[in-house]
Amino acid sequence: MTKNIMIVGVGGQGSLLASKLLGHLLLTEGYDVKVSEVHGMSQRGGSVVTYVRFGEKVYSPIIDKGQADFIVSFEKLEAARYVEYLKPDGRIVVNTQEIDPMPVITGAAAYPADLVSKLEALGIGVDAMDCLALAEQVGSAKAVNIVLMGRLSKYFDIPVEKWEQAIEDCVPAKFLELNKKAFALGRDHAA
Repeated sequence: MTKNIMIVGVGGQGSLLASKLLGHLLLTEGYDVKVSEVHGMSQRGGSVVTYVRFGEKVYSPIIDKGQADFIVSFEKLEAARYVEYLKPDGRIVVNTQEIDPMPVITGAAAYPADLVSKLEALGIGVDAMDCLALAEQVGSAKAVNIVLMGRLSKYFDIPVEKWEQAIEDCVPAKFLELNKKAFALGRDHAA
């Protein structure tokens, strides 16, 4: 049975490290893993999407609409943008941070209000928390990606030690302790 995870965010938020860490972890757990990165205008704050598919045998890296078991979103609007990819019983793990897209910055549009409530009203399982505040608690706003991975880890039957090992394998040593703390805060945060 193949499982599908979409990681969606805005350029520069660390979604590629998150997908690398997740792919590495799943490979060490013995799964066949396909990771595909789709870059939008990532250098200019545009959407960045990564597909992570794993199972006994995975033939394609692409996730179609209605197929994602999880959407991990670095920002609320990105969660809403990709919600149609979620399975009916899927779950969205979302950072409640708001990053204004270009139409909002230029004044051509307003940032949509109450996005988390609107997603929940659709009957979607939403796990929303302020990952930026948690990342800043450990000393780096850049650790939002690892806070999100910590939160996602709650939904997997993979021991915490294995996730921590994947962090050790994928993160430079000088950022290791900070990232382990970020992971623990994301995992243990009372939503």
